[in-house]
Amino acid sequence: MQGLFASTMPSLLTTRQKSLKDAANPVMLAEAFEVFSSAAGSLQHSYDVLQGEVGRLRRELELRNRDLADSIAENERMRARLGYILENLPCGVMVIGPPIELRYANDVARRLLASAAASDDSAEPIPAPLAQILARIDVPAAGEERVWVIKGTAEPTTISITCAPIPGSRERVVILRDITEQRRIQEEIELSRRMKALAEITALLAHEIRNPLGSLELFAGLVRDATRHEPQISEWVVHLQAGLRALSATVNNVLNFYADTPLTTVPLDLVKLLSRTMEFLQPLALQRGMAIRWMTTESGVFIEGDEYRLQQAFFNVAINAFRAMSAGGTMTISLAKELHGGVPWVRVAFEDEGVGISPEHLARIFEAGFTTRQSSPGLGLAVCRRVMDQHGGELEVKSTVGQGTIFSLSFPVLGVKHERCSGR
Repeated sequence: MQGLFASTMPSLLTTRQKSLKDAANPVMLAEAFEVFSSAAGSLQHSYDVLQGEVGRLRRELELRNRDLADSIAENERMRARLGYILENLPCGVMVIGPPIELRYANDVARRLLASAAASDDSAEPIPAPLAQILARIDVPAAGEERVWVIKGTAEPTTISITCAPIPGSRERVVILRDITEQRRIQEEIELSRRMKALAEITALLAHEIRNPLGSLELFAGLVRDATRHEPQISEWVVHLQAGLRALSATVNNVLNFYADTPLTTVPLDLVKLLSRTMEFLQPLALQRGMAIRWMTTESGVFIEGDEYRLQQAFFNVAINAFRAMSAGGTMTISLAKELHGGVPWVRVAFEDEGVGISPEHLARIFEAGFTTRQSSPGLGLAVCRRVMDQHGGELEVKSTVGQGTIFSLSFPVLGVKHERCSGR
């Protein structure tokens, strides 16, 4: 465009000067007008081209501005999405600058920091224990996990800490994860593994101990028979038998609780089974200066059961009665039939005159390991509950502090009386 003006203007000036000189010449005037019209047309064309170029550039600029606005809007939406994701992550995310300056924290991180600050009365954005851990984490060691325990709360909170550098910056991203529940589960799994191993060893030892105990019980009975005419020795034998039978009960409880042996049920005369149980319990009662009273009007009451396990359940309940009473106390064992929804059942009750069970302990007495006596493993009543469940029976307990306790064991009665019952 500038070249066009440069080439046109001199010719126009020359023409105008000549026109002034030859103004009177009509031919020259016409030629000058023609030249001027040609130059004006050329200028108009150039101007039209220029306007078209300006319009094209304006449209291109509008398109680019619109693309830029769309890109900015998309970036804002992406930023909002990323911000939403950061704020709703299940872990804490922080950005820290050098040396240890908090630049950003999402919602989880803010809650953890607030909890830690409240536990140690810290007013700093980053509590001192966390700042010390972060100071010890080298930037090259990205991904290295450290553990931070927040104390001072109802339950200590264990936090996993990992760091990663931000490329092109001196800032770091810090990830905080609450691993309290994960640690607790791991500890429970480890405890369960150890308990399983301990149970296996315990059952093995109990099995190995039971055989010698049987031999000792046999020889104690022989000594008792051979020394009936010597009261002092007979008294010693009673104490020996009581100790052996208490130890045997503990061993059998361990085997019943930990050993997975199948249940063997046959028709049992419950009256005869209880009579044998009382005979087995007699040395324990004599040793403690206590009495056993038997009350029933029934005979030939049959149930389907495992004799060995039922006798162990009866023995466990009786042992608890003896332990609850003082010398001179009496444990009463009674048996009676009753109807449960029109179906005949038999109820065996063990009633003592002991100290009773406090309400806070009553709800836990059937838990394995629960005991109020340091020398007891706390398995007796747990085994009793298991045996009753295995036999489809019911186990109830009523206790009054200072008066005594009644354990009731109920079983469905077999519909037909049997000629025989399982015996030893």
